[in-house]
Amino acid sequence: MYSLASTTWDDEEIAVANSLLTSGELTMGKEVKEFEEQFARYIGTNYAVMFNSGSSANLAIFAALKYVKNSKLSEGDHVIVPAVSWSTTFYPINQLGFILDFVDIDPNTLNIDIDEVEKRITPKTRAIFTVNLLGNPSDLVALSEIAKKHNLLLLEDNCESLGASINGKMAGSFGEMSSHSFFFSHHICTMEGGMVNTNSKELMETLVSIRAHGWTRGLEQNNSVHPRSNNEWDDLFRFVLPGYNLRPIELSGAIGKVQLKKFPKFLAERRKNAEYFTNLLCDSKNYMIQKENGNSSWFGFSIILKNDLLDKRDTIIKFLSQNNIVTRPIVAGNFTLNPVMKHLKFNPLPKLTNSNTIHNQGFFIGNHHFDVTKALKEVHSLLLEFEKENTK
Repeated sequence: MYSLASTTWDDEEIAVANSLLTSGELTMGKEVKEFEEQFARYIGTNYAVMFNSGSSANLAIFAALKYVKNSKLSEGDHVIVPAVSWSTTFYPINQLGFILDFVDIDPNTLNIDIDEVEKRITPKTRAIFTVNLLGNPSDLVALSEIAKKHNLLLLEDNCESLGASINGKMAGSFGEMSSHSFFFSHHICTMEGGMVNTNSKELMETLVSIRAHGWTRGLEQNNSVHPRSNNEWDDLFRFVLPGYNLRPIELSGAIGKVQLKKFPKFLAERRKNAEYFTNLLCDSKNYMIQKENGNSSWFGFSIILKNDLLDKRDTIIKFLSQNNIVTRPIVAGNFTLNPVMKHLKFNPLPKLTNSNTIHNQGFFIGNHHFDVTKALKEVHSLLLEFEKENTK
């Protein structure tokens, strides 16, 4: 079977986990702190705050934007998002009282359409939450310029794109904040886990408070959230923000350190696989693959049916499954087609032509952190076989 993902762990991660289990050091502590520091250096930001998932990281981003002192966002403000992403890109925006403003994607990169972003900006727009999809960076340079021009916050959902870059600058370092995920199927795995990166000390301190009940414990004596007193008892149990319990465990921090050390090799293998597979399909008449922007970290390989294979997705998915190839939708397709939309607050939808195409004609297969070119050659042969049988 050609799977979507495979474990990135070996004996080193297991040894680290066993050592922590026997030590009894299980709750968030120095291992998490060290992983945060190393991850901030890797992305190129001043700070990184770890959470128990990438979804929690997105929730914390919008909670921090709501409660940080001198916040630029207020309830009812509009946040521009692409129509193609995972559910927990969108939910936190409503959960914190903001309004979703969906825009279409670029059909080639599968990322947010820059021209459509410009068209959707109104006096109520306060932020752009771009998604770097399937390893591919959005046009973060252009988005940065748009955000600066209109005095907007630029935020990045980089959960699928660890290691991606543009002109040597890492995805996840362009926006005011960015989220990352360390779930099993992602570039590195810490069991469950996520991270928020930022250059703002005020946002970092707000994130730290929100992550753990909204208290002041863990903050410096003088901080932007609430000054600590000289009474240690009070400082341990002073609640100042409506926070959550989104803390990671110490195991995840320790394993994250090991994974991050290995990641350059993982990334190089993913890019080798991608070069091989994209070369196989680059001139295809009936299959379209994602166009790389900058340097993708190639989470997986999207395939969009066109021309003679239009509307044959159900058939090809069944065919690939019969040949032990696992497929999935391209993230969640056009998210606005989901029944959950009746529970969300959003601006009137524009035409989402490209998102609909992805939804109806697209699927993706996995990429891996080791050489899978032999398997990808077999996948390509199956695609050619299907094309031959279905274009007569």
